[in-house]
Amino acid sequence: MRHRIFIAINLPEDIKKELLNYQAKWPELPVRWTREDNLHITLIFIGYASDQDIGGVCKVTKEVVSRYSAFSVNLNKVCYGPPKKMPPRMVWVEGEKIKELADLKNDLERALVDAGVHFETENREFKPHITLGRIKTWEWKKIEPEERPEINEEISLSFEVKTIEVMESQLKRGGAEYMVLESVPLMI
Repeated sequence: MRHRIFIAINLPEDIKKELLNYQAKWPELPVRWTREDNLHITLIFIGYASDQDIGGVCKVTKEVVSRYSAFSVNLNKVCYGPPKKMPPRMVWVEGEKIKELADLKNDLERALVDAGVHFETENREFKPHITLGRIKTWEWKKIEPEERPEINEEISLSFEVKTIEVMESQLKRGGAEYMVLESVPLMI
């Protein structure tokens, strides 16, 4: 059996509720909005993995994460993403770059590669973001460019990250459903 796996930071409930308010601001946009339970920051998308691979991913995640202390994430902007992509693929929330988070992500990637886990590594600097919704490109292109809403809102939301999760994404008719396979605490 193959599972779609990723490593993520799940958000506190109050932050999720706050972010849902932004989804309501642009009702005219052709967007499939992310459900509240699915709002998260992806650190590493592993993709399809076997049961055995999942065991390895959980083991490596525990080893690496246990060396890091809890840290804060500051979310500072709601905008189209990825940057400079036209048409945009998403409406997302950007966070400030955080050295601890970038180091943690890099250590996790290295340790996973060393453990023989196969996944696509990214060759760009990591900046945390949360997908608020995915743009329906076909419908987006039908909107006159001058009628497309400008989405570029400065926000200020912060939360402390105390755990890193190994997650499974199950694709269902109503969209993806995420399950926590392993929750690994950071040092307090």
